[in-house]
Amino acid sequence: MQISEAESVVMQVLWKRCPLAAEDVHKAVAARQGWQEATVKTLLNRLLNKGAIAARKEGRRYLYSPVLAREDWLQAESESLLDRLFGGRVAPMVAHFTERRRLGKKDIAELKKLVQELDDEP
Repeated sequence: MQISEAESVVMQVLWKRCPLAAEDVHKAVAARQGWQEATVKTLLNRLLNKGAIAARKEGRRYLYSPVLAREDWLQAESESLLDRLFGGRVAPMVAHFTERRRLGKKDIAELKKLVQELDDEP
């Protein structure tokens, strides 16, 4: 399932707190994105059509909740990025960031820990 960058902003709100009405989603993104409520409703409708969210009627409004799990979306996005930019390989991606000095000491320590854990697996 392809989720656009704008749609992912709406999904992030719903993953944090749901169910929410369109106006609540709008309040959560308006200041940062500068979107009108109509824009948010359009994005919600797109997500509904894709099956990424569900809606249930409550009185005169709809409440929206995610159907697509954040972890599933994150996995698909990560794999897509690796495939498109690094041929599906993690090492060239890490090398890219080390060449650009984008890894801090904390990042390096975490990577070393991950590699050690991988080495310790049977």
